[in-house]
Amino acid sequence: MSGSLGYSDTPILPDSGYHVHDGARPQPPIVDPGQPGTQHHNGTPPSDAIVLFGGTDLTHWKGKDGAAEWKVEHDTMEVVPGTGDITSVQSFGDIQLHLEWAAPKEVKGGGQGRGNSGIFLAGEYEIQVLDCYDNPTYADGTTGGLYGQYPPLANACRKPGEWQVYDIIWENPRFDGDRLITPAYVTVLLNGVLLHNRRAALGPTGHRNMPAYKHHDGGPIRLQDHGDLVRFRNIWVRQI
Repeated sequence: MSGSLGYSDTPILPDSGYHVHDGARPQPPIVDPGQPGTQHHNGTPPSDAIVLFGGTDLTHWKGKDGAAEWKVEHDTMEVVPGTGDITSVQSFGDIQLHLEWAAPKEVKGGGQGRGNSGIFLAGEYEIQVLDCYDNPTYADGTTGGLYGQYPPLANACRKPGEWQVYDIIWENPRFDGDRLITPAYVTVLLNGVLLHNRRAALGPTGHRNMPAYKHHDGGPIRLQDHGDLVRFRNIWVRQI
């Protein structure tokens, strides 16, 4: 026994060098998890998060030709059609990403033409944003799909206009020069429902094409202007 915390007379774990239930093993760091959001109010991020959008400005984002031109109002940012995608100023490696979004309450169009946007991890791998509430489309373009590659395990969409919550774990691919060592992996939950469980990407996503990996060491988060008035709020990352 090692004090009152654990044991020192148990087998040693091969991957850490610590005993099973080792009382001397370092404790996990304490992180304040923040407060959950509601339909009308943002939550608060964990204490160690990098806040990319907290409701006031687009300081942490840039547009295709300079400053991001999306609209900020009522603690949200909204796509301004025609201004183009926006990307985070900062680039990232492996991350935990939290992001909340809402499709327009007024339903217009169908299939891919209804509440369409996207979240691009490392700037190139799209998790689909789409109003798929009572709105079927091709399976690998459904809300939460790894676009053009893998459909989500479930359609967990809320009604148009309601806030929806993505929690995403992203692991960058690893390369030796230009040779792929391990693929990118992504875990996605939408509104608390698991959509992908450490899914290996086939490469950067695209429209009607076959993916192929190319060397990169991470990249920014990119949000898509697909011409629809999709809103976003409470965006933060934790580097892992």
